[in-house]
This record gives sequence, C-alpha cells and structure tokens, in this order.
Amino acid sequence: MTSQVRGSQLARLLGQWHALPGRRRNPDYAALAGAVRGLLADGRLPLGVRLPAERELAEALRISRTTVTAAYRELRDSGHLASRRGAGSWTMLPGTHRVASTGLWTPHDDRDMIDLGVAALAAPPELLSAARAATEDLPRYLGGAGYHPTGIVELREAVAHGYTARGLPTSPDQIMVTNGTQHALDLVLRLTLVPGGNVLVESPSYPNALAALGARRARISTHGLAGREPGWDADLLLGSLRQTRPKLAYLIPDFQNPTGHLMPAELRERLVATAHATGIDLVVDESFVDLPLDGTPVPPPTASFDRHSRVVSIGGMSKPFWGGLRIGWVRASAPQVQRLAAARVGVDMASPVLDQLVAVHLLAAAPTIVAARRRQLAAQRDTLLDALAERLPDWRVTVPRGGVTLWAELDGPISSALARAAEEAGVRLAPGPRFGLDGTLERFLRLPFTLPATDLVEAVARIAAVRYDLDRAGLPPWREPAVIA
Repeated sequence: MTSQVRGSQLARLLGQWHALPGRRRNPDYAALAGAVRGLLADGRLPLGVRLPAERELAEALRISRTTVTAAYRELRDSGHLASRRGAGSWTMLPGTHRVASTGLWTPHDDRDMIDLGVAALAAPPELLSAARAATEDLPRYLGGAGYHPTGIVELREAVAHGYTARGLPTSPDQIMVTNGTQHALDLVLRLTLVPGGNVLVESPSYPNALAALGARRARISTHGLAGREPGWDADLLLGSLRQTRPKLAYLIPDFQNPTGHLMPAELRERLVATAHATGIDLVVDESFVDLPLDGTPVPPPTASFDRHSRVVSIGGMSKPFWGGLRIGWVRASAPQVQRLAAARVGVDMASPVLDQLVAVHLLAAAPTIVAARRRQLAAQRDTLLDALAERLPDWRVTVPRGGVTLWAELDGPISSALARAAEEAGVRLAPGPRFGLDGTLERFLRLPFTLPATDLVEAVARIAAVRYDLDRAGLPPWREPAVIA
C-alpha cells in the first residue's frame, strides 16, 4: 500500500522554503519544486509516497493553487514526480535511478589510511584481564558438548540484569545470546519476516541492517529523519505505520545510527501503542544505548511500554566494548526466544563459550569501563566538532547527545564524490547514500569520533583539502565501497 503525506505534513517538512538559496532569482513555483527535490535528495521525503492534492497543499502553504500546479508540473518534467489522472502523484527519482546499500566489506592493510568508515572503538584495557578470568572459568564447561543455543546462563543473567536496571524487568529466559547484533537482527528477520514482506525503516539508517533486509527481499518503505532534534516527526512516523501497515519496523531510537538522535519517551509509548493497534512488530536496535554523553538522560526502553510481545530488542558488546568480541543478544518473550533458538539451529548452533565468559566479566566491570568510554567519546567528539568548525565552516552538524557519530550536512550534493577523492588522500569515508536506499542523501556524510583526537584532526585537514580541490579537479574515478560498521 502506498503511503501518503498530507498537506500539513509536507508544509512542515518544507519549512521556510521561501528562504532557500536562489529564491529571489526564481519564481514561486520553481522555488517550491526545488524545495521538494531537496527533501527527496536528503531522504526526508521517501520515494513512492503520494503527495497531497494541489488544492490541499496550496491551502497548507497559503499560496495559490496555480503555483502548486506549476511546481508539480516542473517536478514531473524533471523526473521527480509521476502522476495518473484521478489517482494522484507519487515521488520518484529521474530515470528510476536506485543505488543499493550492500554493506560490502573489503580488506585494506594501508597503515596510513585513516578509516572513518567504521564507527567502533578499539578494545578497552580491561579486555585482557577479562579474557584471563574467562579461561579460568572455562573448565567447568569442558565436560559438556559446548552447545548452548540461547547462551550460557551466566551471560543471559547478566544481560537480563542490565535490562531490569534500566526499568524493564527481564528474566534470563527472555534473552538469547547471538554472534553480534547483526546476527541477532538476521535471526529475528528469519523468524518474523517472510521473503518480500513489508518493512518500515528510518532514513538514513544502518547500512548493514538495510543489507540484511535486502537479503530477505523485503519491500522497504522509509521515514525520513529531520536534522534537528528529536529527528522523528511523530505525526509522519505514526501515520506511515497506519497507512502502510508493514509486517515490522526496524528502528534505532537510542542515539540513532548515523544521526545520533534520541527518541523521546512519549513517542516511544505512542509508537508501541500504534504497533499494537495495527499488528506491527517492532525491532528496536539498542546498540548505542550505553553511550549517552554530557549526562544526557536516556528514556525508558521502548519495550517497557509493550504489553503484547510486539517489541523485540537487540543489542550487543560491539559499541560500548569491542567489535572483535562477537557477542550480541535478543530480548523478547520467552516463547519467542525458544522459537529463535529453533531457527538458529539451522544456522550456527550456538555462540562460543569462551567469548561468552569474557563478556560476563566485561559486563561485571561495565560501570567503570563504560564511564571511561563516555569520557573518551565526549572529548573526541568535541575535537572533531572544533576541527570541522575551523576547516569546513560551511558544513552543518547537529551535536549528538550520545552514540559515536556525527551526521554532517555538506555544502552541496557531493558526498560520494568526496568519499572517492578522500580515499586517494588517505581517508576512508562513509558517504550519505550508503545509509539510504535510493541514491539520495548526497548532501550528508557520517563522521564517527571513535579514533584518537590526532587522527580526527588530521582526517578533517585532508578532507578539507580534498573538498576545495573538488571544484577544480572534477570527479575522481570510481572505487569499490569498503567497510562501514
């Protein structure tokens, strides 16, 4: 079912469209058409959405219907709108151009490369002591086969305790340990989504989640996030759920990747209520929930508003601890966990016992480890912000209150070209289109602040030099995409 945007909703997305660059040189209809194209390019207005009728939009914008008619005509002429008499008009891109998000991984051993494609920290010093302690615990497991499809009980108890401490009472039977958060998502999709099923995701979103949905041949619709806080437009998000009624929605409410937005508690509650009313399952990715910065309070877990097992939460050790420790988990109802375990047997049987024991010891030391991570990330974030303000002052960045990434709005639709040129200068970037579905988001770039401060300053200096060369040198040659995490 096609989603529709109402006149009042589109007017809110358009904002001060009269004040856009070049407005005084263009007639009203051209400025309006340009503003709509900008929303499509940013991913805030999804493709395949039916726009409001001309009269409705004219009333919402308080302009003449003639102006809207001319703007729609220009959008059709430029290939951004398709219309059918009596049925309405739908958003599109010229030539049906689409860019898939593959999440492709390629090795690279260049030590001079500053890799800003991976949003993850190096291992904490406590990892070695946790590994030593885990080896001392290992003998008591050696007498068995070593297969624990839902995870060893000590780790499930530790994860359940973490949820309970956040205000969501949880038992070990509601936890399934996986080989990382991506594995958790894959198992949930295997259980809940038939091939070709409808899914709603945010735009932008995590590339590897989009790749997992693509592997299930999911039919994906998007909710475009705004640059300002809180990011989600409640009216548009809940309206999209009611109109499209997807089988499930994949959302990142806690310091969203890549924007860093934090979903308010009120919207979480309304989101769950809407899911209950429409029969939609919610997959909530909590990868960054442990990383609030500057003392930002984190709202209650989305699942705390759930009374009918509509919310499945996934998380893991990669972001607050270390990506090399492939430990993730699913938090769901006990019957759902048992069904996940049954589905898992055909995939990988169980997670490594030794890795799980390491995770138990790291979680026991989490208050100390995570507090140090937060201080480190806050300092590195501020360093990156200062470097951008000095070297690339025309870029606009909303300061994230948590997580590990900045979502930068560039001074033009140059993200992919900039990424290709930057790699030649020794900086690997994750361009905006990798976080979307349709070749949009070219005016955006994700910049993680997980590297040491000196690397971040040097990276910005190289990016700035490349940026100013782009206008003179033209587009660099195509290169294969690399690691984004």
